[in-house]
Amino acid sequence: MSPHATGRRRVHRCVAAGVPLAVLAALATAGPAAAGTSSHTAHVTRTATLGDIPLGAFSNALLPGTVADDRGVDLGGIGSDIYPTGRKGEFWTVTDRGPNGQIKVGGTKRRTFPVPGFDPAIVRIRVSGDTVKAVQAIPVTTSSGKPVTGLSNQEGRDEAPYSYDARTPLSFNPNGLDTEGLVRAADGSFWLVDEYGPSLVHVSARGKVLTRYVPEGLKLTGTDYPVVEALPAVLLHRKINRGFEGLAQLPGGDLVLAVQSPLSLPDTAAGEGSRTARLLRFSPKKKAVTAEYAYRFDPVDVVDPSEDDTSELKISSVVAVGGDRLLVEERTDKAARLQLVRLSRSANILGSRWDDDTTAPSLEQLDDPAASGVPVLSKRLVVDLGKVAGVPGKIEGVARVDDDTLALINDNDFGMTDGAGAFDAQGRLVDSGIETTVAYVRLPRGI
Repeated sequence: MSPHATGRRRVHRCVAAGVPLAVLAALATAGPAAAGTSSHTAHVTRTATLGDIPLGAFSNALLPGTVADDRGVDLGGIGSDIYPTGRKGEFWTVTDRGPNGQIKVGGTKRRTFPVPGFDPAIVRIRVSGDTVKAVQAIPVTTSSGKPVTGLSNQEGRDEAPYSYDARTPLSFNPNGLDTEGLVRAADGSFWLVDEYGPSLVHVSARGKVLTRYVPEGLKLTGTDYPVVEALPAVLLHRKINRGFEGLAQLPGGDLVLAVQSPLSLPDTAAGEGSRTARLLRFSPKKKAVTAEYAYRFDPVDVVDPSEDDTSELKISSVVAVGGDRLLVEERTDKAARLQLVRLSRSANILGSRWDDDTTAPSLEQLDDPAASGVPVLSKRLVVDLGKVAGVPGKIEGVARVDDDTLALINDNDFGMTDGAGAFDAQGRLVDSGIETTVAYVRLPRGI
């Protein structure tokens, strides 16, 4: 779908809920599950794809003048999460921080932001036949209505931002958000999680940041919205680009936040080799974390038989399924498995020695946390998506449609790849060809 190779499809504009939006010229993709699929095994019943929408047109319709040159990038990256709107076939989704990649310069990887003016957005989509339609978009803005952007926050803590070719440094922005998980509260506001802080972000129904909750000791200053240090300080040890990714809303309104990867505690090597991640429970009423849980990944070659690097394990989605039960997605970029867990009171490690970063060995260094007295969450495999034909790679969003059907959405990274070949000699995107896809998966035995 490379725009400089095939040309861009015509983009139509409409008004949805009072917000102008550059929308949809959607494409068809694979249809229902292949003939012969057993009704007794998990299978894809439907797929739909998002068409080509120029990113500049999309962004400037929401916040005029924010994107001067989209470098041939189309709207994508909306698969950071998916959450039901309550209407059949409609979901809330959220973009991540925008097109970004990595290019080596002098042997060192630099983080690139080809469209630095892009502003993360909450996007309401409708699955219609084999097409995904964007029907509403809400830009995430500061208290004064300015774009938060997706740029790195703090020099020395976050990756330094560079231009598309990794040659020109860009400015850090304390307002920037690397948005990931999303839920909608009963009052119409949204909760998002972010990888930079990592942070939990409360956003109004119109997209304005109301409060950003960050770890104690982060000392994030210069923001154009309120920042509250309400999360455990141990989260300051999050791996770069692996902060919060999953977010679920329990029936009573509490939120569950998933750290994407094990913390780098006490150092990078410990985090890279660990299979123990952390989940947090946050009470919007108390505006405080009320529980913390240790979650144990399966070995990487169990999750993904083609992978032998433990650091590739990630939690990308958590989904509330009633009571204190969650689906937790363990994945690599190629495979994913959904596990069912229950958040029991006896498994709470909040405020224990495992939150003290001087504890040795750390939680992340334990080869067998349960044998060391850590109350690791028990889990049960619900479905191995890597064995379900038709499921896209890099699934980051999971939503429950009904008792036995899930909606999955992938992160297509805005069609970007890493390396100097991501853009041509004219600075236009060489598109990966990976589409944003929503797939419905039926679970014959339910959850």
